Amino acid sequence: MGFFVTSVGEGNGADLGGLAGADKHCQTLAQAAGAGAKTWRAYLSTQGAGAVNARDRIGKGPWMNAKGVVIAKDVTELHGANNLTKQTALTEKGEVNNGRGDTPNRHDILTGSQADGTAFPPDKDMTCKNYTSGTQGAIMMGHSDRIGLRDDDASKSWNSSHPSRGDDGGCSQKDLRGTGGDGLLYCFAAN
Repeated sequence: MGFFVTSVGEGNGADLGGLAGADKHCQTLAQAAGAGAKTWRAYLSTQGAGAVNARDRIGKGPWMNAKGVVIAKDVTELHGANNLTKQTALTEKGEVNNGRGDTPNRHDILTGSQADGTAFPPDKDMTCKNYTSGTQGAIMMGHSDRIGLRDDDASKSWNSSHPSRGDDGGCSQKDLRGTGGDGLLYCFAAN
C-alpha cells in the first residue's frame, strides 16, 4: 500500500496542527494498518511565505491502494489520467469511502491545492490558515468519488472541486460535514 484516504479525520475540522500534524495522522493510521515502515505524507499544499506544493511532498510513485491496485504510476499521471475512483480511493483499512448518494457523504477530501497539485496564491485563504484554523477560513477540497453536483471538471476533480463554507466560518468539523466531508485526507507513501 502506498496510498489511502484516511478512514477518520482529526475531529478538529481543518485544524490539523499544520502539515506536521496532518503527516502524523497519516503515519498513525498507516501504522495501525501495518504499513508504518514507510514515510507517509498528507496530500496538502500551504500558502504564503515558503509555500509548499502537495505534488512535491508525496514521493515519485507508483502508488497502490490497500488492495494492490495502482492509482497512479507517477506524479504526472496522478495529476492527469489517474485511476482514482470511488472503488479505488480506499481507506487504509481497504474500505470504500462513502461518496455522493451515500449516507453520510464523505467524499470531500482536504487538499488546499489547485488541480495541478500546486499551492494557491496567498491572497485568499484556501488552507484554513495552513491547517491551523477550525473556525474562520476556507479549504479547497477534492471529490474522492469524482462525482459532484454538475458534470464539469471541478465536480469530477479528485483534488480541487470546491472550497469549504459554513456557518462556523468554513473550517469547523460541522462546516466540513455540511458539504459532504469529514476532514479526511489523502495519504501517500513518500518512499
